[in-house]
Amino acid sequence: MIHSFEELSDDFVLYHDIIQCLVGALEAKDLYTRGHSMRVGDMTYELARKIGLRGEELEFIHIAAHLHDIGKIGVPDEILNKEGQLTEDEWNTVKRHPEIGSNILNCSNKLRGISRLVLHHHERWDGKGYPCGIKGESIPLGSRIIAICDSIDAMTSSRPYRNSLSWELCKREIHSNKGKQFDPFLVDAVEELWDEWEKSFGRK
Repeated sequence: MIHSFEELSDDFVLYHDIIQCLVGALEAKDLYTRGHSMRVGDMTYELARKIGLRGEELEFIHIAAHLHDIGKIGVPDEILNKEGQLTEDEWNTVKRHPEIGSNILNCSNKLRGISRLVLHHHERWDGKGYPCGIKGESIPLGSRIIAICDSIDAMTSSRPYRNSLSWELCKREIHSNKGKQFDPFLVDAVEELWDEWEKSFGRK
């Protein structure tokens, strides 16, 4: 899915070019997630439009989705590309990537709104996420949208330490976490997008 930036301001076009460079830098470092940021960006755009978001709000969420994992640039390669189970200390290092990403984006005044969405994309609806443990509607809407799209792509993608889930099993997992990990409203909203996403992203 390619979305047009023709009707956006020059600032958004420039942001898009910068995003491509940043995502390229991340994917050069983390070979196993190549394409992940782009797919999550596309899914996030579609889900955000589905619930009625438009204009700059939509584009800010779209940009944040492309950059949600940018903080992994600060995670050591030997952890990021480890072929096996992470230790507790290694996992805690990986869990710092939302904060690292937020700090990177906070270097630009114009990207601070985006940095907030990146910071909270691993929070959970029930408050058991990280890094802040906030819950429900205290989590920015954009972060909640990114969270569900990130999880769908992660589950349906193969990694060195596990095989991908089928789209049907992924769908069941998302539904089983409705009101726990994910915003119930978004779980319902994604229902009509499953078939389209499986066709678009099913072969990786």
